[in-house]
Amino acid sequence: MLKTILTSTLNTAPKLTSLAWLAPLAVLLIPGLTQAADTPPAGTAPRVTDPHFKLAPGYLAPASLPLRLALLGAPPAEGSAALARDEEAHRTAMSLKGSAREKLAAHDAELEFPAPAKTFACALGTDISEKNTPHLYTLMQRVLSDAGGSTYAGKNAWNRTRPFVVHGEGTCQPSMEPLLRTDGSWPSGHSAAGWAWGLILAEVQPERAMEVLARGLAFGQSRVICNAHWQSDVDAGRLMGAATVATLHGNPDFIADLAAAKREVAAVTQHGIKPGQDCAAERVALSLTQH
Repeated sequence: MLKTILTSTLNTAPKLTSLAWLAPLAVLLIPGLTQAADTPPAGTAPRVTDPHFKLAPGYLAPASLPLRLALLGAPPAEGSAALARDEEAHRTAMSLKGSAREKLAAHDAELEFPAPAKTFACALGTDISEKNTPHLYTLMQRVLSDAGGSTYAGKNAWNRTRPFVVHGEGTCQPSMEPLLRTDGSWPSGHSAAGWAWGLILAEVQPERAMEVLARGLAFGQSRVICNAHWQSDVDAGRLMGAATVATLHGNPDFIADLAAAKREVAAVTQHGIKPGQDCAAERVALSLTQH
């Protein structure tokens, strides 16, 4: 039917050098292209229910966040192979209960600073703090708001129920469960932030790119291990984190802070300032896949 309509239209349309005249037709025929169906109205802020994503002002105005649902599609449908994958990942994660990896996942759940700065310090190979790397510390705080906020088009649209609620279980952070019960599961805001931080830190310290990217991936995977998110929530969160970083590269304030962060990390690295965490224990925890 679509082919017939387009063929008929093309045969009768004026011979224009541009295909701009097709835009109104595409809006009618292709779901998800209209702003009303695809993203909040311009200039409006997403309804952010997790206060961690509002701890610091982001770099991006609400209208600049990559909020389009077309980036995401929809969460897995009942009876789908994707949902079966989510359940398999859930079973694997539950095998890690009580392990060092679950304890690390509980630490990763903490989004109030300085916890996230400490989380990435071992991977970066140096201290991240207000004292030693103030520009990087502030940049990470602001990116948290941008990356976390980017997930709320999906969260608000679908309000997906989290795995610990579906299965009548707990999480690695019981104090957070009342909030999580009412905050949509898909996509994961933690995973968006973790992957955004990994991508940015790889720019800040290219020599440690693999380490910080791996830690960014693990940060998101901690949400499955915590029983707070499905695997597909985490995958979609990483997509939104990457979209946020791409958008941030058009923001002059972010670019200025990124340059300053590179300089200060180079300086602390040259002075041999090391992370204050037990990096050996972290490596062991991250290596665990079962008891």
